[in-house]
Amino acid sequence: MATVVTHAVVSLDGFIARPDDSVGPLFDWYENGDTVLVGGQGQWTFHVSRTSAEYCQPWWDACGAIVMGRRLFDLTNGWNGVPSVGDRVFVLTHEAPTDWVPSDSLSAEDAPFTFVTTGVEDVIARACDLAGDRVVAVCAGDVAGQAVAAGLVDEIAMDIAPVLLGEGKRYFGEAVVPETLLEDPDVVIRGDRVLHLRHRVRR
Repeated sequence: MATVVTHAVVSLDGFIARPDDSVGPLFDWYENGDTVLVGGQGQWTFHVSRTSAEYCQPWWDACGAIVMGRRLFDLTNGWNGVPSVGDRVFVLTHEAPTDWVPSDSLSAEDAPFTFVTTGVEDVIARACDLAGDRVVAVCAGDVAGQAVAAGLVDEIAMDIAPVLLGEGKRYFGEAVVPETLLEDPDVVIRGDRVLHLRHRVRR
């Protein structure tokens, strides 16, 4: 059975991006070290502290599928058709795009992306079916908030950057998340300009 984990880099005051969707200094730690961190099926490399790499690489490698919302898909152009981690991306949307061009070398038909219009329960279920006993990573934002509210999330992971953005896009988006108890953190790792934190959702 897959483990469903919400994840994002987040500011200390709970924002994953500025109001204009730029991330400012949140991602600075991705290029402040001398240890290579590999994502995007080997197509993307970052340079982080050894501590961050030793935490991030195994859990990135354990991801079987990603669930994201349409807004993040549009902002990133679906990472040009290459999942940041995992084998396939499931995009929750009201309407699937009809004119998406991932890149010059990849067509929409060949990109490992599935557009789901039937709600958060269905998109999580489909991702879990594909992931098997691996991890389903749910990108933070409205979809993550909906998934938590529906009781579909097993763990909440945050890479906390030491910055206050003051305003912006929240970790759980605009979703109304009910009061939820978490277990004590089972991961607390201090990187260079980032704190890796992970909690299980109490059942």
